[in-house]
Amino acid sequence: MKTQPETIIQVKNLFGGYGDTVILKDITFDVYKGEVFIILGGSGCGKSTMLKFMIGLERPFSGQVYVDGTEIVNASEADYNRALRSFGVMYQNGALFGSMNLMENICLVLEEFTDLPRDAMESIAQMRLNQVGLGDAADKMPSDLSGGMRKRAAIARAMALDPKILFLDEPSAGLDPITSAQMDELILQLSRTLKITFVIVTHELPSIFTVADRCIMLDREVKTIVATGEPHELQANSDNPWVRQFFNRQASNEADKS
Repeated sequence: MKTQPETIIQVKNLFGGYGDTVILKDITFDVYKGEVFIILGGSGCGKSTMLKFMIGLERPFSGQVYVDGTEIVNASEADYNRALRSFGVMYQNGALFGSMNLMENICLVLEEFTDLPRDAMESIAQMRLNQVGLGDAADKMPSDLSGGMRKRAAIARAMALDPKILFLDEPSAGLDPITSAQMDELILQLSRTLKITFVIVTHELPSIFTVADRCIMLDREVKTIVATGEPHELQANSDNPWVRQFFNRQASNEADKS
């Protein structure tokens, strides 16, 4: 008998947007512990907005978001700060501090959330850099790195507090195909070896097919989830023409014929 996977994130009946504009409505889904979960969809569908709601960077109009047992939409400052320790975030542009080298970038997180001595912080930072393939780059400045290396460094910083969950916003954006494939392999490696749960926002089909255990697809027109499941299954068997069009990379007139 197959055991029910453990839920680590729950989004319930979420409505959100900006000002009077609703971007997402009636969003409900679970993320299971240890899986690589993708939030995907076309441009302007609310993928990055959904991520901001999930990490507490923006507040939805209504609904609930549970991250490792903490409801973060209405959490007190103390509860939210505790929840912050359970997840890390890699933003699309990396968001590294340009005036600090990689070691200092990672140690800054540890300084804010721990009372560890400096040598312990540096030891942790070096370990994280080793885990993303940047063990020899601790003294390098962000400006000295390629785009792919900056993203790896941002993942190392997001891992500083040994989080259970990593949120990645467009990790393959702006990368060439080889570097993008290397990023996919890093995600799979960290998932396998560290048992981290990944929530990834992307529309890059090669990456989706390579790394995703499950995904949800958002649609800009209806403002909600139009598909949930394993990418290859949705590609082959979805009864939604738009979903098949997306996964098969078809032009509209081709999808309309299917």
